[in-house]
Parts: sequence; structure tokens; C-alpha cells
Amino acid sequence: MSEVKRISPEQLRALEPGTVTLVDVREPDEVLVSGLEGAINLPFSTFPRGLDDIPRDKPVVVFCRTGDWSGEVAEILAERGYDVSDLEGGWKAYRALPEEPPVEIDAKGLKCPGPIVKVADTMRDLRTGQKVRVEATEDAFASDIAVWCERTGNRLVKLEVTPQVIEAVIQKEEAPAVAAASAGNDKNFVVFSGDLDKTIAAFIMANGAAAMGRNVTMFFTFWGLNILRRPEKVSVAKTLIERMFGFMMPRGTKKLGLSRMNMGGAGAKMIRTIMKQKGISSLEELIQDAIDHGVRIVACQMSMDIMGIHKEELIDGVELGGVSTFLGAGEKSDMSLFI
Repeated sequence: MSEVKRISPEQLRALEPGTVTLVDVREPDEVLVSGLEGAINLPFSTFPRGLDDIPRDKPVVVFCRTGDWSGEVAEILAERGYDVSDLEGGWKAYRALPEEPPVEIDAKGLKCPGPIVKVADTMRDLRTGQKVRVEATEDAFASDIAVWCERTGNRLVKLEVTPQVIEAVIQKEEAPAVAAASAGNDKNFVVFSGDLDKTIAAFIMANGAAAMGRNVTMFFTFWGLNILRRPEKVSVAKTLIERMFGFMMPRGTKKLGLSRMNMGGAGAKMIRTIMKQKGISSLEELIQDAIDHGVRIVACQMSMDIMGIHKEELIDGVELGGVSTFLGAGEKSDMSLFI
């Protein structure tokens, strides 16, 4: 007689859906009232009909109402070479499990795209069916989280808006729904400007798109290349014209000015001060977040050659590319922005 393994209701719930084959040996009328999604129904009264149809490509979990009959079926399957477990206490014990508390996320005080990025990062490590409860104070979060759930395939269970806080509960859905939502929805940004305000906007949108699971490419050309320059001087051999270009252009993000009301750099300093006071991530933090979340940062090789910028002068995480790289990313995108 083959030994039958046992699995507790808690252990079964902790499994990622699709990793085991569920076999429900209750009668069809019981299954109709309450069942487990994806389970194969093989009524005990018709046994062993349908036994040979149970797939062998992954472990099998057998259950009945209370565990009385499933053990016998599991024993037979074990004798036939199946990797099988019997659910302790059956469906009744599984249904009696207390609801799992949601994972708590404190996004209060965070500014866009911070709350959405934090939700996306947390959800990535959860299994299907788990929930998160997030509290945020930014008014835009109410709209953002609803759109994020719609476009990523996750379920917005609750959304409550009060003057003090916005509370949302999100349930993670199966990966195929997320994949279907993101197919063909890559985002493509051409960053031509070297202005601080435009650069901040570009990286906020890029981080938001990455948080929605989209593939994002940012193609930096001409004045936008200054954003990617290291702040410290890098010793590389340059021609006279290249040295002149380098001297006249800002080196790195800290030197960028505003497109309006720059006031000799005072405007840029004011914007950075206000961002810090409001809890908005700095441009440098936004860039690092983008790199950490897989945003593709591409520097235009042709523009680098014209402006005398060498690859050694660029920050880490940047790749070199040309027009084909940009066009290839654009053809897979449903949105291309020229900034």
C-alpha cells in the first residue's frame, strides 16, 4: 500500500494557483454550490471513471467535503505513481480558514509616482489571490490606482476617499491577465530637452509606466544627453571643439536649468527646494528608480559624437544606440513622446 501525503488547508492556500492539479471528489450538486476554481470534478459515486484523465505533469491534491472519501482516492492514485496529497479536513476545513489579512502599505506623504510604484513593488512578490491595503494622501492616487488595476489586470476590491486619507484594497490576479493587459503597450520617450522641469516630467511618466508593468525606453539625444553626464569631470582625450562643447554644456542633473523662469539657476534651486518640502522624489532619485525598475536608458551615439560626449562620461546604467534602436522600440509602443 502506497503512503499518502497530507496537506493542510493553510499549506494549500499558500500555493500559487496552477502549481498543483486539484481533484474534487464531491458530487456535482455540492461543487455547483461551492468549489475551488480550476478543480477537476470526479464524483466518488462514479469512481474510478475519469481516473486516467488526471494529468501527471504536476502534483495532485484530492479533497472531498470532510476528508472521509478523498483519502481512498489519493491512496489509489499514489499506487498508480501519482505525486498526490490528501487535503486534511476536506473542503469544509479549507472554507473555514480565516480570511488572510492584507499586506499593509503606508504611502502617506508620497507624491506621484511614489504610491503606485510602492504598490507595484509590493504586489510583485505576492501570490495570486493575496491582497494589499494601501493608504495614501495624494488626491491623484484615487484615480491612479483605479487605472493601474484596470490596466494591470489586478482587482480593485475597495476604494474609499476621505478628506484625510485614501484607502484602497487590491487583490492580485493571475499573471495571464497582467500579460494580456500589457501586450503591445510599451512606452517610448525621446528626451531632446535638457531642461530640469521637462526631465522631471519625463522620468515621472517613465516610472509610472514601469509600475504598470510596461516596457519603457527613454532615448536621449542632443541636449538631453547632458542629463546622463556624470557630475564629476572625467579625464578623456578630446579635441578643442569637444572641450568647448563640454565647457558650455551642463554636466549632470544638478546643473540643469528650467525651461521658464530659470533666473540664472535660482529658479531650478527653488523647484528642487519645493520638491523636497512636498516629499517629491528628486530628479536623481527618479532616475535611479527608473534604472532599478528596468527602464531602458539609451544615449544616441550620433548626438554624442557631434557634441563630443564620450561613453566614459555617462552615468552607470546607460546603453548606446542609434535611430534603429529608437524606431524598433517605437514600433512596439502604443505611445511615443518627444520631450
